[in-house]
Amino acid sequence: MSAAIAAMITAVFGVLGTLFAPVLTHRVTSRQRMSEQQVEERRRLFEERRAAYISMNRATGHFHTLLKDALHRTRDGVYTDDDRDRLEEGRRDYRDRYAEAQMIVPETVLDASRELNVVLAGTDAALKRIDRGLPRDGETADQLLVDLKAADPKLSAMRRIMRQDLGVPD
Repeated sequence: MSAAIAAMITAVFGVLGTLFAPVLTHRVTSRQRMSEQQVEERRRLFEERRAAYISMNRATGHFHTLLKDALHRTRDGVYTDDDRDRLEEGRRDYRDRYAEAQMIVPETVLDASRELNVVLAGTDAALKRIDRGLPRDGETADQLLVDLKAADPKLSAMRRIMRQDLGVPD
């Protein structure tokens, strides 16, 4: 190959390099940006799920505690309108946190929450019947306190599933 041809090839590659360098740089930068956006999106979704878990866990535990307190106060004959109002507020908060979580959390968490809800809702409905003076056979505050204990392992199971989903080691 002659020096003129080598110079010509070098010049062509130089010009092509100069022309394609910005295109190549743009592609690399675009890929980096996309990668960063994906990482940010995963982090945002994780934080959303984590916040939903915290809200669900807090509201569920609070509703459980309010039910237990209401049953004790009903048993002792000191259940008041203020207690009813607090329980109603806790019930609404519990329902709202679950509704928010439905669009964010995986089905395994919702399944665990539903199992827990069967106990909480059943106890709540029975407490309302007792409070209205219309209990079913065997429905007493003492019996409902015993029945409510079934919520404890279900609450722990739901919390364990949430922690696993978040990658929290035991």
